[in-house]
Amino acid sequence: MAPQVLGRALVTAKWLSEAVRAGRVGPSLRVLDASWYPPQERNARQEFKERHIPGASFFDIEECRDKSSPYDFMLPSPSHFADYVGRLGVGSDTHVVVYDGDELGTFYAPRAWWMFRVFGHKEVSVLNGGFKNWVKEGHPVTAEVSQPEPAVFKARLNTVLVKTFEEMVQNVGSLRFQVVDSRPEGRFRGTELDQGLESGHIPGSVNIPFHSFLTETGHEKSIEEIQQIFREKEVDLSKPLTATCRKGVTACHIALAAYLCGKRDVAVYDGSWSEWFHRAPPHYKVSELKRNKG
Repeated sequence: MAPQVLGRALVTAKWLSEAVRAGRVGPSLRVLDASWYPPQERNARQEFKERHIPGASFFDIEECRDKSSPYDFMLPSPSHFADYVGRLGVGSDTHVVVYDGDELGTFYAPRAWWMFRVFGHKEVSVLNGGFKNWVKEGHPVTAEVSQPEPAVFKARLNTVLVKTFEEMVQNVGSLRFQVVDSRPEGRFRGTELDQGLESGHIPGSVNIPFHSFLTETGHEKSIEEIQQIFREKEVDLSKPLTATCRKGVTACHIALAAYLCGKRDVAVYDGSWSEWFHRAPPHYKVSELKRNKG
């Protein structure tokens, strides 16, 4: 494996294709399809069975979560995560490459990338451009489902990379860290419903829709372009930063974008708006629609 790739947040389709063709997918390199779609639109697991990157396993975000929580996709316990990824053949020394099949290019893969990092794994990368561009560029696909040998993964929660509801409430008054919300502008402003919930945002947060960091082809923008996006929103990457969204998924795009700029300690508010909406007091939910009605 090319050492210059280890530690990178992104790998190219060309690099991964060469690794696949060379037979390097195994205990030292695992590829995970982390796709998820609304059930009425697409079936991620079925699509994986029909075609995926050779040697890949399916990372089921519905399974690898805290099922006791009333909120979507909350982090599982360290032992749950370790057991789950260990069964996918991921050990503590494995380089993990995650991707998804979203039409945007990348949607859920950064969430899987962040989850690995939260549980102490450094060698994890996102496939730049996702499965959509992998197919478009003519790289190999298969319907053959591999059976990786189980591995031992040691997980330890890095609390620096995750924020709780209580920490977010405290920050409204203290402003100890910046907060960036990755949802579409209408949901942030409170002018459109957020998947059935009244929308709005956390006081003091700024809005950078996650797709701002993607090119028209679905690849990550250049570091210079990403830095400019943060500058335009007056987000200081030299200071503490937390990302939020609807359910802790697209917030991970903020963490990934900042990571590419050298900032590796962006936290994600795991509960995000789905928790904030249900638990925060009314005056902690900023909405233009409510303000206008008032």
